[in-house]
Amino acid sequence: MDWIKVSIYTTSEGIEPLSGRLYQLGITGLEIEDEKDFKDFLENNKQYWDYVDDDLIKEKEGETEVIAYVSDNAAGHEMLMAIRNTVAELKQLDEDGEFGRLEIEINNMCEEDWANNWKKYFHPLNVGEKILIKPEWEETENPEGRVVFSVNPGMSFGTGSHYTTQLCIENLEGFINNDTKVLDLGCGSGILSIISLLLGAESAFAVDIDPNAVDIAYQNAERNNIDKSKYTVKAGDIITNTALQEEIAKDKYDVVVANIVADVIIALAPKAKEYMKDGGVFITSGIIEDRIDDVKEALEKCGFKIESIKQRKDWASIVCR
Repeated sequence: MDWIKVSIYTTSEGIEPLSGRLYQLGITGLEIEDEKDFKDFLENNKQYWDYVDDDLIKEKEGETEVIAYVSDNAAGHEMLMAIRNTVAELKQLDEDGEFGRLEIEINNMCEEDWANNWKKYFHPLNVGEKILIKPEWEETENPEGRVVFSVNPGMSFGTGSHYTTQLCIENLEGFINNDTKVLDLGCGSGILSIISLLLGAESAFAVDIDPNAVDIAYQNAERNNIDKSKYTVKAGDIITNTALQEEIAKDKYDVVVANIVADVIIALAPKAKEYMKDGGVFITSGIIEDRIDDVKEALEKCGFKIESIKQRKDWASIVCR
C-alpha cells in the first residue's frame, strides 16, 4: 500500500491538542519533530554523549512538526479532509496564536494541488438501500433507481467514502420522512443534511465551525436542486456562540446528526437535546472503537436512550432517542 505524508506545522504548546485531535480521528501513529524537545533531551542526557553533529542540530531547528501518514486511496483521502477540518477548527479556537500557524503540507504538495489530485480516487458509490453518491465530474448509470446525491466536496469532509459518513447515511434512511426537520452539526460538505432533504425531509439546518463549509454546502445544495427555502447553513461554534444557539433554537428538530469525533459529541450532547422534539433521534458517528463506552455514558447521562450501536471496521455510530 502507498502512503501519503501529512505534515502539520505548530509549536511545542500545540503538540498535545493537535495530537489529541488526530487521535480522535483514529490516527494513533504520529511522528513529532520539536526543536525544544530535542534541546531538552540533549540537556538532560549529557552523560550519554560528548559530541552532537552540527548538521543534526541544524536539522532540528525551526518549527514544530506533527507528521501523520494516511493511505493513498479513497478512505485515506477522505481522512485528509477530516484532518484539514479538525486543524482549521483548532486554528479558529486558538485566538492567541499559541499553537503556531497550523498549516498543512501534504507529501510536498500544496493543499490546492491535492484538492484536485485526490479526485481520481472518488467514484460513484452506493450507500445503504437508497442512496447513490455521484461525483459531479463523473457520469453514472442508476439501474436501481436510487436517490442520487451529486457532490463536489471541495476541501470539506464528506464524500461518503469514509465509514463514519456511510453509517450516518444508513441510519438517516430509517428516520427521514416528509415531516422531518433535521439539524446537522459539523456539516462539512453538507452531505448528510442535503441527503436528508433528497430523502424527503421538510427542512434542514446545517452548522460547521469552518466558514468555508458554508459556501461548499450551499453549492452542493444547488447542484442537487434543493429548494433554498428548505436549507440553512451557518458557520460557528454552537457551544460558545450564543447568537448561533438562539438562531438554531428558533425551531425544534426531529433528527439531529453529528458526524464529528467522540469528545465533540460528548460536549454537544446537552445542546443537541435542547434542540430536539420529544422523541427526537440523535444520530452520532465518527467514534473510534475505544471511545464507544465514553460516548454512550455521556449520552445516557444527558437523558438519551440508546437505540442502536453500529460498527464498521474501527468506527462506530450510536443512535439514541
